[in-house]
Amino acid sequence: MKKALLWISLSNHRVKCNLCPHSCSLKEGQLGLCMVRKNIKGELISLNYDKIAAIHLDPIEKKPLYHFLPASQSLSIATMGCNFKCKFCQNHSLSMVGDQNQIFGEKKSPRELIDLALKSGSHSISYTYTEPTIFFELMLETAKLAKQEGLKNVMVTNGYMSQEALSMIAPYLDAANIDLKAFTDAFYQKYCHAHLDPVLDTIKRMRELGIWIEVTTLLIPGLNDDQTEVGQLIRFLHDLDVNIPWHVSRFFPHYQLLDTSPTNVSDITAFLKSARSRGLKYLYGGNFMSKKWANTHCSECGALLIERNGYSTLIQNLSAGNCTGCGNSIPGIWE
Repeated sequence: MKKALLWISLSNHRVKCNLCPHSCSLKEGQLGLCMVRKNIKGELISLNYDKIAAIHLDPIEKKPLYHFLPASQSLSIATMGCNFKCKFCQNHSLSMVGDQNQIFGEKKSPRELIDLALKSGSHSISYTYTEPTIFFELMLETAKLAKQEGLKNVMVTNGYMSQEALSMIAPYLDAANIDLKAFTDAFYQKYCHAHLDPVLDTIKRMRELGIWIEVTTLLIPGLNDDQTEVGQLIRFLHDLDVNIPWHVSRFFPHYQLLDTSPTNVSDITAFLKSARSRGLKYLYGGNFMSKKWANTHCSECGALLIERNGYSTLIQNLSAGNCTGCGNSIPGIWE
């Protein structure tokens, strides 16, 4: 256990957590919605600090990040807990904590994580699998050490963090893939126990702060695939920056949505084509095999820059972030 960051004391030994937009007000002994931060004797305590529940060496493309150090490896870590309650969660065995006795993990310090990353030959550390905001203390300490050692830092996030939290981690954060799960607040309330606007604010603020961002949307039949809604999502990304890569992933039945059918690939490709016609330049499909929607092409001359087959990545006509065919500068972090 570790004393948490980003909270204030209230009267009668209550505390208010300022880590994310839920802003949980907790009486003594009470857990936050994330189930990993607790009011203990009038102080907010992180219960998952240094309890590593998952640690793997992943290709960076798995995050997915397609315009960030392609073909590199990233040491990927997570603790238990989440500030969302998604009914379609693919990592619910880690994210959904019933009580504090269910918080497990291998004890590892930030220094030990950095040493593992360096030994593995990783170019970055990814805070992923569950929502990294809820292991903020561990992430921040590790990210600071990573910077000192020449490693980059990546968040794979639902974007549900306070602006204060984002301001604290931003100087050490190089890239993020943000899940934009839908484009209606009703969806976020019903299926995630959250709200849409704070996620949009995080996307906009990360871009303003110079963090490389890519956005992923899991397309769920009948729930977030309305043409008007998806059109509004595309317009939001377009108005923000046409160069933001958008990944549209195929849904498969999971967790509490076992009766929902998998996404038709044709629906995903139709939305990707629509996004392209509306001006988005870098579009990708996920959770299905497709050469067309896996590779990166130059937005000017159409040259094949990066070929992907699963998590096998071949860089072809890209040098120092420029297309070798026409010289076009490709947005991203390449070295």
